[in-house]
Amino acid sequence: RSTAVGTTSPLCGKHSPRTLAAWSPSTASAFGGSPMVNNNHNIVQMRWNSTDEQSSRQRIRKRLMLMDFPQLVWPSVIKTIRNWIMVHFIIRPYFDREFSLPEFIQGTKQALQVVSSSLAGGEVKQLEGLVDRAALADLKQSLAKMSVAERYDIQVEKEDVYFSFPYQVGVMFDESDDDSQKRFVEITMVFHVLRGLKGMIERGETVPLNVGVLPEFRDKISICNYRFIKEFTKGVDSDWTVNVVNHFKPSDYVEE
Repeated sequence: RSTAVGTTSPLCGKHSPRTLAAWSPSTASAFGGSPMVNNNHNIVQMRWNSTDEQSSRQRIRKRLMLMDFPQLVWPSVIKTIRNWIMVHFIIRPYFDREFSLPEFIQGTKQALQVVSSSLAGGEVKQLEGLVDRAALADLKQSLAKMSVAERYDIQVEKEDVYFSFPYQVGVMFDESDDDSQKRFVEITMVFHVLRGLKGMIERGETVPLNVGVLPEFRDKISICNYRFIKEFTKGVDSDWTVNVVNHFKPSDYVEE
């Protein structure tokens, strides 16, 4: 029997056994508007205010998604409070006293770069042990349907991340094993990426605070959703692995 603690969301629902291995992290945003996620989890619509009332057409270029997962854009106040409680009153006292959320976030940025670069190059096999096997199978199928340009858009430099946060922290207990109760921690991360940000900073250019609504930057912005899982069962030594990977561009779903 599997039990999820700290959330009733399907993001961290019942746990099915997964292979855990080999990646370990080093143990509001400038957008304007509000996100809307539709029921089939394939479209995020970003609405910007416009002075041109005649502009009512909606440009929707439905891109192929890497995985079927809700497109997450902004933090939830309630979930942020729950996340803090989970980290400080459950994970640190009972799972890992050395756990540091800021260090974890830095490690996830490195994972974002490694995973996205491999996917952009079509080198899925290199991610074995870093990404869950079931997720790899889904990613391989999605990549086979993508154009070269779409795959290029997947690649992310960690220095291009200008805003990131843990959307949800979940703890799961799997009691299907009679000998011991398996324990897992699952953390869903959201990254806002501006392609070329690293170069702009190196050249000493100033990045506008309203970068998300400027036409010259809009097509360079993407959002990445990655979910990380680690087993904390007593006596088990495991690393953080990725079991959800998704990239999308809000500019594909904006009213013009």
